[in-house]
Amino acid sequence: MNPSDILVTDQVAIVTGGANGIGEGIALTLARFGADVAIADVDTEKGRQVVAAIQALGRRALLVPTDCADTGQIRSMVEQAAGHFGRLDILVNNVGGSRQTDFLEQSERSWKRHIDLNLVSMLAATQASARAMIAGGRGGTIINIASSEGLRAAPGYAVYAACKAGMISFTRTMALELSEHAIRVFALAPDMLVTPGLQPYYDAATPGEAAARDRYIPLGRLGKVEEIGSVAVFLASRMASYLTGVTLPVDAGTLASSGWTRLASGGWALYHD
Repeated sequence: MNPSDILVTDQVAIVTGGANGIGEGIALTLARFGADVAIADVDTEKGRQVVAAIQALGRRALLVPTDCADTGQIRSMVEQAAGHFGRLDILVNNVGGSRQTDFLEQSERSWKRHIDLNLVSMLAATQASARAMIAGGRGGTIINIASSEGLRAAPGYAVYAACKAGMISFTRTMALELSEHAIRVFALAPDMLVTPGLQPYYDAATPGEAAARDRYIPLGRLGKVEEIGSVAVFLASRMASYLTGVTLPVDAGTLASSGWTRLASGGWALYHD
């Protein structure tokens, strides 16, 4: 291995939901490490800003306006991106969303919207992108952005968590089915990150709530979207050439803690406020 093996120079990536939050962080980090990036997002105004930022890094970029709850639009987006750049090497299935709702009060329409956006979108993008990668004959990397909620109970987010758990299971199966084509498949399971969507929640926390939150996180702080991007770069690079089928909790240790909380006085205790 050489230091240059961490680079993804001249690889072409698609990032769904790449205009904001985790998707934006991944798209920009991939570009910093040499990739050309297609952004698939319904937010065209913010998507154009991300494209400009990627181009300012000296990489090619493309915005394909896409409602990722529409499988037809997803397939068309993959075709456009692969045709524009002449190849496809990396797919990041990042698009998703949730709304806190008690399951007994949640409508069937809401179930289906969650499933279409969080799970079906991944199926469509994976199928279309894998076919493009196979046609290119160079293999590729598929990275599914799951969630810590797919690995634990999530009261108030039952359907969302079920979708993310399905994503994690799908990751393992695709790692086997696509291995003969040199396509490696991964999932990342982030937890508490600083994103535009979550920032109001953090801002509303009292000093006591913020302190309790930081004690809940073993590394003691919220994550940055670029830190998810750095793991995505590693997985897409030659440094991870012997990895596939794994889910990485990029969560500062919250999954490992499983109820253990750091005490203000030092040390750890179970279920301590």
